[in-house]
Amino acid sequence: MTERTNAHPRALVLSSGGCDSTTCTALAVERFGAQNTSTVSIFYGQRHAKELQCANAVARHYGVSHYEIDLASAHIMDASTCALLASAPDEIAHASYEEQIEEQPHGMANTYVPFRNGLFLSAVAALAMSIYPGEEVHLLIGVHGDEAIGEAYADCSPEFIEAMSRAISIGTYGFVKLEAPFAQTDKAEVVRRGLELDVPFELTWSCYEGGEVQCGTCATCRDRRRAFAANGAQDPVPYA
Repeated sequence: MTERTNAHPRALVLSSGGCDSTTCTALAVERFGAQNTSTVSIFYGQRHAKELQCANAVARHYGVSHYEIDLASAHIMDASTCALLASAPDEIAHASYEEQIEEQPHGMANTYVPFRNGLFLSAVAALAMSIYPGEEVHLLIGVHGDEAIGEAYADCSPEFIEAMSRAISIGTYGFVKLEAPFAQTDKAEVVRRGLELDVPFELTWSCYEGGEVQCGTCATCRDRRRAFAANGAQDPVPYA
Protein backbone atom coordinates (compact mmCIF):
# COMPACT_ATOMS: atom_id res chain seq x y z
CA MET A 1 0.00 0.00 0.00
CA THR A 2 1.37 3.42 -0.98
CA GLU A 3 2.15 5.77 1.89
CA ARG A 4 0.49 9.16 1.90
CA THR A 5 2.98 11.83 0.89
CA ASN A 6 1.20 15.09 1.71
CA ALA A 7 1.00 16.72 5.11
CA HIS A 8 -2.02 18.76 3.99
CA PRO A 9 -4.95 17.19 2.09
CA ARG A 10 -5.84 18.52 -1.33
CA ALA A 11 -9.23 19.55 -2.71
CA LEU A 12 -10.42 19.10 -6.29
CA VAL A 13 -13.76 20.74 -7.07
CA LEU A 14 -15.91 19.68 -10.02
CA SER A 15 -16.77 23.15 -11.32
CA SER A 16 -19.56 24.04 -13.73
CA GLY A 17 -19.16 27.75 -13.12
CA GLY A 18 -22.56 27.85 -11.40
CA CYS A 19 -23.74 28.83 -7.91
CA ASP A 20 -23.39 25.40 -6.36
CA SER A 21 -19.91 24.43 -7.53
CA THR A 22 -18.60 27.95 -6.93
CA THR A 23 -19.83 27.78 -3.34
CA CYS A 24 -18.06 24.42 -3.06
CA THR A 25 -14.89 26.12 -4.32
CA ALA A 26 -15.23 28.77 -1.63
CA LEU A 27 -15.69 26.06 1.00
CA ALA A 28 -12.60 24.20 -0.27
CA VAL A 29 -10.43 27.33 -0.26
CA GLU A 30 -11.58 28.16 3.27
CA ARG A 31 -10.89 24.63 4.49
CA PHE A 32 -7.80 23.58 2.55
CA GLY A 33 -6.31 26.87 1.32
CA ALA A 34 -6.03 28.10 -2.27
CA GLN A 35 -2.59 26.49 -2.62
CA ASN A 36 -4.14 23.07 -1.97
CA THR A 37 -7.30 23.55 -4.03
CA SER A 38 -7.87 22.97 -7.76
CA THR A 39 -10.99 23.07 -9.90
CA VAL A 40 -11.91 21.06 -12.98
CA SER A 41 -14.60 21.63 -15.60
CA ILE A 42 -15.76 19.26 -18.31
CA PHE A 43 -16.75 19.75 -21.93
CA TYR A 44 -19.16 16.98 -22.90
CA GLY A 45 -20.89 18.50 -25.94
CA GLN A 46 -23.15 20.95 -24.11
CA ARG A 47 -25.02 23.67 -26.02
CA HIS A 48 -22.76 26.54 -24.97
CA ALA A 49 -19.35 27.29 -23.49
CA LYS A 50 -20.60 29.73 -20.86
CA GLU A 51 -20.10 27.32 -17.98
CA LEU A 52 -16.52 26.63 -19.03
CA GLN A 53 -15.78 30.34 -19.28
CA CYS A 54 -17.31 30.99 -15.86
CA ALA A 55 -15.44 28.08 -14.28
CA ASN A 56 -12.20 29.64 -15.53
CA ALA A 57 -13.22 33.04 -14.15
CA VAL A 58 -14.03 31.52 -10.75
CA ALA A 59 -10.66 29.75 -10.64
CA ARG A 60 -8.88 33.01 -11.42
CA HIS A 61 -10.87 34.80 -8.72
CA TYR A 62 -9.73 32.31 -6.07
CA GLY A 63 -6.22 31.92 -7.45
CA VAL A 64 -6.51 28.13 -7.80
CA SER A 65 -5.25 25.78 -10.50
CA HIS A 66 -7.87 24.86 -13.07
CA TYR A 67 -8.15 21.86 -15.38
CA GLU A 68 -10.44 21.09 -18.31
CA ILE A 69 -11.40 17.61 -19.48
CA ASP A 70 -12.77 17.05 -22.99
CA LEU A 71 -15.22 14.14 -22.96
CA ALA A 72 -17.02 15.26 -26.12
CA SER A 73 -14.20 13.88 -28.27
CA ALA A 74 -15.03 10.39 -26.95
CA HIS A 75 -18.49 10.72 -28.63
CA ILE A 76 -20.20 9.13 -25.62
CA MET A 77 -23.24 11.42 -25.86
CA ASP A 78 -23.60 11.54 -29.65
CA ALA A 79 -26.76 9.41 -29.71
CA SER A 80 -28.42 11.11 -26.74
CA THR A 81 -31.48 13.31 -27.23
CA CYS A 82 -30.92 15.24 -23.99
CA ALA A 83 -31.85 18.88 -24.57
CA LEU A 84 -28.64 20.13 -22.94
CA LEU A 85 -26.53 18.74 -25.77
CA ALA A 86 -25.68 20.78 -28.85
CA SER A 87 -26.45 17.78 -31.07
CA ALA A 88 -29.88 17.09 -29.57
CA PRO A 89 -33.12 17.73 -31.52
CA ASP A 90 -35.18 18.65 -28.44
CA GLU A 91 -35.51 22.18 -27.12
CA ILE A 92 -34.83 22.98 -23.47
CA ALA A 93 -38.03 22.90 -21.42
CA HIS A 94 -38.87 26.29 -19.92
CA ALA A 95 -40.74 24.85 -16.97
CA SER A 96 -39.88 24.12 -13.36
CA TYR A 97 -38.50 20.73 -12.34
CA GLU A 98 -41.82 20.05 -10.57
CA GLU A 99 -43.82 20.73 -13.74
CA GLN A 100 -41.51 18.52 -15.82
CA ILE A 101 -41.73 15.65 -13.32
CA GLU A 102 -45.55 15.75 -13.45
CA GLU A 103 -45.38 15.20 -17.21
CA GLN A 104 -42.85 12.37 -17.05
CA PRO A 105 -43.87 9.05 -15.42
CA HIS A 106 -40.20 8.19 -14.72
CA GLY A 107 -39.46 11.64 -13.28
CA MET A 108 -36.50 12.35 -15.55
CA ALA A 109 -35.96 16.02 -16.39
CA ASN A 110 -35.73 17.14 -20.02
CA THR A 111 -32.14 18.17 -19.27
CA TYR A 112 -30.90 14.94 -17.69
CA VAL A 113 -27.61 13.97 -19.37
CA PRO A 114 -27.20 10.16 -19.29
CA PHE A 115 -25.24 9.18 -16.17
CA ARG A 116 -23.38 12.50 -16.35
CA ASN A 117 -22.28 12.71 -12.73
CA GLY A 118 -21.14 9.11 -12.76
CA LEU A 119 -19.04 9.80 -15.85
CA PHE A 120 -17.71 13.09 -14.48
CA LEU A 121 -16.82 11.75 -11.05
CA SER A 122 -15.02 8.75 -12.52
CA ALA A 123 -12.95 10.99 -14.80
CA VAL A 124 -12.17 13.50 -12.05
CA ALA A 125 -11.23 10.77 -9.54
CA ALA A 126 -8.72 9.50 -12.12
CA LEU A 127 -7.44 13.06 -12.60
CA ALA A 128 -7.06 13.47 -8.84
CA MET A 129 -4.86 10.39 -8.59
CA SER A 130 -2.83 11.56 -11.58
CA ILE A 131 -2.08 15.13 -10.47
CA TYR A 132 -1.77 14.30 -6.77
CA PRO A 133 -0.21 10.81 -6.69
CA GLY A 134 -0.02 9.34 -3.22
CA GLU A 135 -1.91 12.28 -1.70
CA GLU A 136 -5.23 12.54 0.09
CA VAL A 137 -7.67 14.37 -2.15
CA HIS A 138 -11.17 15.56 -1.27
CA LEU A 139 -13.33 15.60 -4.41
CA LEU A 140 -16.19 18.08 -4.03
CA ILE A 141 -19.36 18.15 -6.12
CA GLY A 142 -22.11 20.76 -5.74
CA VAL A 143 -25.24 18.65 -6.17
CA HIS A 144 -28.14 19.70 -3.95
CA GLY A 145 -31.39 18.18 -2.78
CA ASP A 146 -33.67 20.12 -5.15
CA GLU A 147 -32.13 18.31 -8.12
CA ALA A 148 -33.00 14.88 -6.74
CA ILE A 149 -36.67 15.58 -5.93
CA GLY A 150 -38.92 13.24 -7.89
CA GLU A 151 -35.86 11.70 -9.52
CA ALA A 152 -35.47 14.70 -11.85
CA TYR A 153 -31.75 13.96 -11.71
CA ALA A 154 -31.16 10.48 -10.33
CA ASP A 155 -27.39 11.04 -10.33
CA CYS A 156 -27.77 13.87 -7.81
CA SER A 157 -29.52 11.78 -5.17
CA PRO A 158 -27.94 11.00 -1.80
CA GLU A 159 -28.12 7.29 -2.68
CA PHE A 160 -26.16 7.84 -5.87
CA ILE A 161 -23.55 10.00 -4.15
CA GLU A 162 -23.14 7.42 -1.39
CA ALA A 163 -22.62 4.64 -3.93
CA MET A 164 -20.13 6.69 -5.97
CA SER A 165 -18.29 7.69 -2.80
CA ARG A 166 -17.74 4.06 -1.90
CA ALA A 167 -16.70 3.13 -5.45
CA ILE A 168 -14.23 6.02 -5.66
CA SER A 169 -12.75 5.20 -2.27
CA ILE A 170 -12.26 1.55 -3.22
CA GLY A 171 -10.94 2.33 -6.68
CA THR A 172 -8.42 4.90 -5.46
CA TYR A 173 -7.13 2.90 -2.46
CA GLY A 174 -8.80 5.41 -0.16
CA PHE A 175 -6.81 8.37 -1.46
CA VAL A 176 -9.79 10.17 -3.06
CA LYS A 177 -12.76 11.02 -0.86
CA LEU A 178 -15.99 12.23 -2.45
CA GLU A 179 -17.87 15.01 -0.66
CA ALA A 180 -21.26 16.52 -1.58
CA PRO A 181 -21.83 19.15 1.13
CA PHE A 182 -25.29 20.18 -0.16
CA ALA A 183 -26.75 16.81 -1.16
CA GLN A 184 -29.12 16.80 1.81
CA THR A 185 -30.28 20.42 1.53
CA ASP A 186 -31.80 22.80 -1.02
CA LYS A 187 -30.45 25.55 -3.26
CA ALA A 188 -31.57 28.27 -0.86
CA GLU A 189 -29.11 26.84 1.65
CA VAL A 190 -26.37 26.81 -1.01
CA VAL A 191 -26.97 30.49 -1.70
CA ARG A 192 -27.14 31.29 2.02
CA ARG A 193 -23.76 29.65 2.59
CA GLY A 194 -22.36 31.34 -0.49
CA LEU A 195 -23.45 34.75 0.75
CA GLU A 196 -21.71 34.06 4.06
CA LEU A 197 -18.52 33.17 2.19
CA ASP A 198 -18.76 36.21 -0.11
CA VAL A 199 -18.94 34.00 -3.20
CA PRO A 200 -18.60 36.01 -6.46
CA PHE A 201 -22.04 35.03 -7.74
CA GLU A 202 -21.70 37.72 -10.40
CA LEU A 203 -19.13 35.48 -12.13
CA THR A 204 -21.40 32.44 -12.22
CA TRP A 205 -23.69 31.04 -14.91
CA SER A 206 -26.63 28.75 -14.19
CA CYS A 207 -28.82 29.03 -17.30
CA TYR A 208 -29.28 26.05 -19.62
CA GLU A 209 -29.43 28.38 -22.61
CA GLY A 210 -26.51 30.30 -24.04
CA GLY A 211 -26.70 33.98 -24.92
CA GLU A 212 -25.47 37.18 -23.33
CA VAL A 213 -27.75 37.01 -20.27
CA GLN A 214 -29.46 34.16 -18.43
CA CYS A 215 -32.97 33.41 -19.68
CA GLY A 216 -34.70 33.42 -16.28
CA THR A 217 -37.33 30.85 -17.24
CA CYS A 218 -35.56 27.48 -17.60
CA ALA A 219 -35.71 25.19 -14.57
CA THR A 220 -32.27 26.03 -13.21
CA CYS A 221 -32.82 29.79 -13.62
CA ARG A 222 -36.10 29.48 -11.73
CA ASP A 223 -34.41 27.49 -8.96
CA ARG A 224 -31.63 30.04 -8.69
CA ARG A 225 -33.93 33.06 -8.57
CA ARG A 226 -36.11 31.37 -5.95
CA ALA A 227 -33.02 30.61 -3.82
CA PHE A 228 -31.85 34.22 -3.82
CA ALA A 229 -35.37 35.43 -3.03
CA ALA A 230 -35.57 32.98 -0.11
CA ASN A 231 -32.48 34.66 1.31
CA GLY A 232 -33.79 38.17 0.72
CA ALA A 233 -30.81 38.79 -1.55
CA GLN A 234 -30.41 40.33 -4.97
CA ASP A 235 -29.03 37.99 -7.62
CA PRO A 236 -26.17 39.96 -9.21
CA VAL A 237 -26.54 38.47 -12.70
CA PRO A 238 -28.90 39.96 -15.33
CA TYR A 239 -31.81 38.02 -16.82
CA ALA A 240 -33.58 38.37 -20.15
